[in-house]
Amino acid sequence: MVKLIPISKSNPQDRVAENKYYAQVVSSGKTDLERLAYLVANQSTVREADCYAVILSLLHNIVDELKQGKIVKLDKLGSFQIGINSDAVETAEEVSANIVNNVRIKFRPDKRMKNSLNIKTVDFTINQSA
Repeated sequence: MVKLIPISKSNPQDRVAENKYYAQVVSSGKTDLERLAYLVANQSTVREADCYAVILSLLHNIVDELKQGKIVKLDKLGSFQIGINSDAVETAEEVSANIVNNVRIKFRPDKRMKNSLNIKTVDFTINQSA
């Protein structure tokens, strides 16, 4: 069940307009790597420690592949790719690694994953406060 709370927001295009209310998701906790390893182990014949080790190795290798400029595609999950922010320069000749000021990981979920999480598959409940 996904919890929602009402949030009052102003219209950035009309600052004098009255605020309106929108639904906002409230997190119900976090799931960490150990919990995922536990869940996978209980759904298979693989031990929890082995699951944990495999997931950690997968994370390490995803980062290594991203550092080589590759897109990492995990079927049924999605694709990871490096994204950057950079300063603007006047000419193509001025473009260099020195103008990069932020690196991030972009994730694009696989079509099947996207389709498995939609308005028809999620149950919502309203909380009046966080």
